[in-house]
Amino acid sequence: MEMDSIPNGNNTAAGAQIGAIAAVNPTPAPSSNLPRLTESLKLEHQFLRVPFEHYKKTIRANHRVVEKEMSAVISGVSDAAGSDLSPDDAVNHLNSLVSRLQGLKRKLEEGNRAENLQAQKCRVRIEHLESAEAENMSEWNTTRLKRILVDYMLRMSYYDTAEKLAECSNLQDLVDIDVFQEAKTVIDALQNKDAAPALAWCADNKSRLKKSKSKLEFQLRLQEFIELVRTESNLRAIAYAKKYLAPWAGNHMKELQEVTALLAFKRDTPCTKYKVLFEPKQWDYLVDHFKQEFCKLYGMTLEPLLNIYLQAGLSALKTPYP
Repeated sequence: MEMDSIPNGNNTAAGAQIGAIAAVNPTPAPSSNLPRLTESLKLEHQFLRVPFEHYKKTIRANHRVVEKEMSAVISGVSDAAGSDLSPDDAVNHLNSLVSRLQGLKRKLEEGNRAENLQAQKCRVRIEHLESAEAENMSEWNTTRLKRILVDYMLRMSYYDTAEKLAECSNLQDLVDIDVFQEAKTVIDALQNKDAAPALAWCADNKSRLKKSKSKLEFQLRLQEFIELVRTESNLRAIAYAKKYLAPWAGNHMKELQEVTALLAFKRDTPCTKYKVLFEPKQWDYLVDHFKQEFCKLYGMTLEPLLNIYLQAGLSALKTPYP
């Protein structure tokens, strides 16, 4: 079969025909970078998981507020209906219930705004991942590098620097400063030998910590007991143990026995086994333990992303050295 010869560039009609065909069937973009792009996006699990977990936590907190307030209001109405109140007392009682409902309305409005912000952050991150194309990978990777640097700064407690970098690069919705600020409050308190914020955090996340079989709350309770013994407040320590440590006896009897034995020792005891329990570094262990539980709760890596990427890159780097 004989093929028609290809017209040269001087043939105007043929040139127009070729141009029309090219317009209808444009040359496909090179796909050599697509596998690399796909593999790159697989590393963004934490990028989506953290705001989603924060979103769920906000919803749960709002739900608890509604349950608590509505239960109190319903109970108040039932009490009023079952008691013989004077007209003035009944009006005052109803006014107090109305005030409580108005307070609940304000809390719900604040909670709704918080939920919308979290949902918006999730949408922005999904759109950011969808915007990754082979043609703009250089710019997209630059943004990723800045995100990784912000993550590293937040984990290393350089909060102000992280905020400035995020603000200058317009990355506020792509980084987790608000989440790490929550952790900062607890970490600062633990470093000041105050377990109350950490215990409050455990109470807020009780069901999830229980599901993961976390020992953080137990360790915090032990440390508070140790601090009472350190100040030789033995009666208070015994009362504290009965109230807060006894419920843990079923699964942690050995540790309980070891710690409660401190009642027989002073903080300057030469006995190594018990002396170590009085050391200030126990609070450092609690800080590390909290960080681990915090990362697990939000689906974060325990190591900073910068460390992970550097280790992976260095291990794959070809060098002349063995």
